[in-house]
Amino acid sequence: MKEELVKKRKELMDRVDAIRADYRRGLDADSEERAIQLENRETLQEIERVTLEEIAKIDEQLRTLE
Repeated sequence: MKEELVKKRKELMDRVDAIRADYRRGLDADSEERAIQLENRETLQEIERVTLEEIAKIDEQLRTLE
């Protein structure tokens, strides 16, 4: 069980890292593309929030196992 939790946590952290890398890339110079990126940013922020909550739950489960 611990191995599965550790694996899932890594997958989730990879997702958060990818989202944060997307933020760092910034916005496109093209106004139409920039508008799409801004719409997508809200979705990414929610995905990041939910993912971080799931990571916190996994961390709690791992602490319980130790």
